[in-house]
Amino acid sequence: MIAQFVHITELAGTAISSEQLQRMVTRYVWAADYCTGKDVLEVACGSGQGLHLLQSRARSLKAGDYSEEILAVARRNAPDVEMQRFDAQELPYPDSSIDVIIIFEALYYVPDPNRFFAEARRVLRPGGHLLIATANKDLFDFNPSPHSHHYLGVRELSVSLESFGFTCDFFGDTPTDSVSLRQRILRPVKYVAVRLGLMPKTADGKLWLKRLVFGRMIPMPQFIDETSAPYVAPTPIARGKADIRHKVVLCAAQMTETG
Repeated sequence: MIAQFVHITELAGTAISSEQLQRMVTRYVWAADYCTGKDVLEVACGSGQGLHLLQSRARSLKAGDYSEEILAVARRNAPDVEMQRFDAQELPYPDSSIDVIIIFEALYYVPDPNRFFAEARRVLRPGGHLLIATANKDLFDFNPSPHSHHYLGVRELSVSLESFGFTCDFFGDTPTDSVSLRQRILRPVKYVAVRLGLMPKTADGKLWLKRLVFGRMIPMPQFIDETSAPYVAPTPIARGKADIRHKVVLCAAQMTETG
């Protein structure tokens, strides 16, 4: 499984769409505001595109990933950030030692999300935040990623996180009514392809599909910062109710002050 993550993780130089870059900038700039002056941990940090931005705001920054191969890339990209390989379900950090835990576009690869939520609660200090970005499973044309386990939408995240003593604020990113005409036309085609199991699963097939949907591709930058793309603040959305308007759901889950 570890080796498989290398083939589904965007690394520097990988062809991505400008929309993908925009979403990366949005989630990391959004998170950076929570990280100012805090002790921060990024879980499933990938190749470390967001670490420099987080480090510029945080008091301290730690990071890790399940794949040692991907983590080796992150170590080269951010050699002064403390990193180690770990399973999100067993965080190797003491109780009440972190202010902010980040997991972006990776929760659906965790076999048991509730084990991760329990670990996040253990490691976070009272009043600390768990920041989540995840693909929105409640869109009609949603296509799950290979090797994923469980997708949690706004409703499921609300129920699970509140059971662990978190209070949640939700935000939506990339409204479906703001995407290109080409994307809007192709969404029903994508819906049929997903239902019939016709979506490409190889890297080459996915790249072909991205070019068809998004048009011109750009190389993934080594680092993300505020200048990588214009920042578009995510939109607050209601908790406890499925969102059907945004491609990405962001969740800021805060532990109660009493822990």
